[in-house]
Amino acid sequence: MRSLHTSSSVAPRSFAQRFSATRRGARLARLLTAVQLTEWGLPRGTESHAAVTSVVAELAANAVLHGRVPGRDFGLIIACDDGRRVITVEVSDTHPDRPVSSRSGPLDDQGRGLVLVEALAARWGVRDRVGPGKTVWAECVWTGPWN
Repeated sequence: MRSLHTSSSVAPRSFAQRFSATRRGARLARLLTAVQLTEWGLPRGTESHAAVTSVVAELAANAVLHGRVPGRDFGLIIACDDGRRVITVEVSDTHPDRPVSSRSGPLDDQGRGLVLVEALAARWGVRDRVGPGKTVWAECVWTGPWN
């Protein structure tokens, strides 16, 4: 008699989209991430939901402000790994320069984005991508309700 094999691991759910390298594109990336997390059963109003959407907002803003190449979009991938309770965020742009985390002074009005990502994500980094540019990624551990 044959037995059915069931796997205990679940394939990660993912969402991928390209956006115009504009402030509107960065805002749309954050808003669609919030909607996607909710559709996956990861509710708004939790610290984890706010952390992931903030990480997307910062990485998308960096892609638009520092990684913009005229005529080129930026890409967003978010993946939900149920087994590890981790949301992975990847933002890719075509600019060759790597981001640098800097410590801004109290009166500076910019330069805190990657510091915020460091605080909200379990880990983050940068890697080359196929074609020109790089991908900045971050992993956020989901600590709230997980449906």
